[in-house]
Amino acid sequence: MEQDLATLAATVADLKAKADATGTTFSETFYFLTIPLMILIHAGFLAYEMGASRSKNALASGIKNILAFALIVPFFYFIGWWIYWAFPTGLDLSEGPMGISGLAYANDVALPWSPAMGPNLDDRSSGVFWGAFVLFAATTASILSGSLIERIKLTGFVVLAIVLGSFVWILAAAWGWHADGWLVTKFGYHDFGAAGVVHMIAGFFTLGVVINLGPRIGKFNPDGSANHIPGHSMPMTLIGLMLIIAGFWGFLMGCVIVPGEAWSWSSTIEGTIYGTPMTLAGMSFNTLMGFAGGIIGAWMITRDPFWMMSGALGGIISCAAGLDVWYPPMAFVIGFLGAVAMPFVASFIEKRGIDDAVGAFAVHGFLGMWGLLAVGIAAQGYPAMFGEDVIETSFTGQLVGAVVMGALGFVPGYAISWILKVTGQLRVPAEAEVQGLDKTKVPASAYPEGLQASVSPAE
Repeated sequence: MEQDLATLAATVADLKAKADATGTTFSETFYFLTIPLMILIHAGFLAYEMGASRSKNALASGIKNILAFALIVPFFYFIGWWIYWAFPTGLDLSEGPMGISGLAYANDVALPWSPAMGPNLDDRSSGVFWGAFVLFAATTASILSGSLIERIKLTGFVVLAIVLGSFVWILAAAWGWHADGWLVTKFGYHDFGAAGVVHMIAGFFTLGVVINLGPRIGKFNPDGSANHIPGHSMPMTLIGLMLIIAGFWGFLMGCVIVPGEAWSWSSTIEGTIYGTPMTLAGMSFNTLMGFAGGIIGAWMITRDPFWMMSGALGGIISCAAGLDVWYPPMAFVIGFLGAVAMPFVASFIEKRGIDDAVGAFAVHGFLGMWGLLAVGIAAQGYPAMFGEDVIETSFTGQLVGAVVMGALGFVPGYAISWILKVTGQLRVPAEAEVQGLDKTKVPASAYPEGLQASVSPAE
């Protein structure tokens, strides 16, 4: 009898170990798959921006995107990941209430020589988490990139991209996308799908940069009226936008904490990064409804295929902060309203003499802000974080978060681009801009078999 019980216990232990190993492998694979899906975002931005550029600038637009992606990776490895764990409570490096932040914790899990920052058989999660966050960082740089096409120096853009992707956005994430973040613990800030900490930060940073960069030659007439400068391939731009939408599913997967692991909030249900419960089913309902609402809203206002596809992305961004809590018809309405407003915001910016070549501020900055405020308007009263008797979401908390995100994005974007401007590192010479950056900066031709040369008000 005793031998049978021992055999049974050993069998149960073996089955439990196998189940745990299977669950851990699933968790590891879940985050691993976010990485190639998010790389689709960058394939999309590559096509989107090259298509939105005139043919004389197509490769130059692509090269800066590729190079920014490559340079953000090592910078994020050496400093960005450490910032996320070190600064959630503010700039004093103190430990937060969950005990997963502060100087000691960051040094333990995120310094380049930490055991967590390389192959480690006892740690199967840090690498894939880090990889997903690197792709979030690169996404902020790609949002910036589109607005600046056809006139920014490569060196200046790379500096801006590294600052945004490896320093600014990850500080925003530490404050508002971390269970110990001071915006969460003190104000109940809620931003499940990173409407503020990715999109709003990148959009407002971009606004600061384009003010200093100035418009493309020929964009504005002496009386201040604007000329339309079309890209050379609308189909390429539309395909790029659809690829960004496809990659967005990986982006949103990276916002989910799977259950059942030592680092999970729950053993039975998915959670947000704050530890509040959510489901992939709910996220799927709301993402698709926001996507559809965005397309329909933009189509009704503009009938323009570019804005329709931008509206699809804008609809998801509008819903992103509350994708874990919306009732699906509400997600549709929020996405619809955001997309309806988007072209008017782009027009308002253009009338101020600002040349945002692809409407990045309207799509990401403004709609990221709308997404945060929508949670404050229509989803007040939910627990903002894991635990009992915790702070709840509120309009005040979302408004404070939006102000912080706007300032944290705009001020560094404006300041650093101003320094680059006065040192002559921001903008290419006028002669190079008129001739085309591919001809003057790239040792290759996008269309060697003779696509018609670009014709625009700049020529």
